[in-house]
Amino acid sequence: MIRNRIAAIAATAAAASLLLTACNGTGASDAAASAGSALQSLNFNSGTAKQNEAAPKTGDWANSPGKPAAAPAAKKWVQLSAAQAGDLNPVVVNGAGFTLYRFDNDTADPSKSNCNGDCATTWPPVVVAPGGKIFIDGVDKSDVGVVKRDDGNLQVTVGGWPVYRFSKDLKPGDTNGQGVGGTWFGVTPDGQKAGVADEETAGTATSVTLSDEPNFGDPSEGLAGSGCQNAARDDSASSLQASGTLKIWSEKDCKGESKVVEGNIADLAAIGFDNTISSVFFG
Repeated sequence: MIRNRIAAIAATAAAASLLLTACNGTGASDAAASAGSALQSLNFNSGTAKQNEAAPKTGDWANSPGKPAAAPAAKKWVQLSAAQAGDLNPVVVNGAGFTLYRFDNDTADPSKSNCNGDCATTWPPVVVAPGGKIFIDGVDKSDVGVVKRDDGNLQVTVGGWPVYRFSKDLKPGDTNGQGVGGTWFGVTPDGQKAGVADEETAGTATSVTLSDEPNFGDPSEGLAGSGCQNAARDDSASSLQASGTLKIWSEKDCKGESKVVEGNIADLAAIGFDNTISSVFFG
């Protein structure tokens, strides 16, 4: 009899433990599964909304400056374009040309937005309806996702980071949200902080290999030293390899258009610099 009672108590305790584990563990997995299902329901299209003939007064075009996307028409599609806005290059902008930001208090793995209430009024989240479209222009599809917000909306993520607009950006190209509170930064096409590499790590590379073909194919040439170095064969590179950060320029003697890059870049076309490098600068 005693053994039967002990066995019954143990079985009850085990069942309670399993129930508690399920209650504690399914929230995160359910959220991930929900986001994954929502992502599969979305339609990805290469190019811009205009190139894909999106309907007027929908998507990003229907999203008033400084305001959250509320009307269903404004949630039909989102455009993610790699571009330049102010001093940020590259940075992701939407279809109307407004800068998109990431928040240090969010998390990317797993994706989670911690900007709600008044925060979400100041920083309107970039949202899309289930079954909606995402136009990708210079942003890799593998870096794009969605996460379910506390209010049930699907927020777009880049590199796992939920992305937002800033209510005080009132015209395309504004970057008034950059560096606000030391936690808000423009988002790069792979989810990094725009503009930060230039400020924190520029000049760490001392050499670079420029290859004529994507994915580091030959022929190639190497540059090394300090300061500005001209390429022997300008406007030829389609990929580069470097250990650290350097600045690439479109003209000799470090003039013209420039970009700060870090590490290896397998396809310079992805950042708009294919067959464009004429010189580089090492700090």
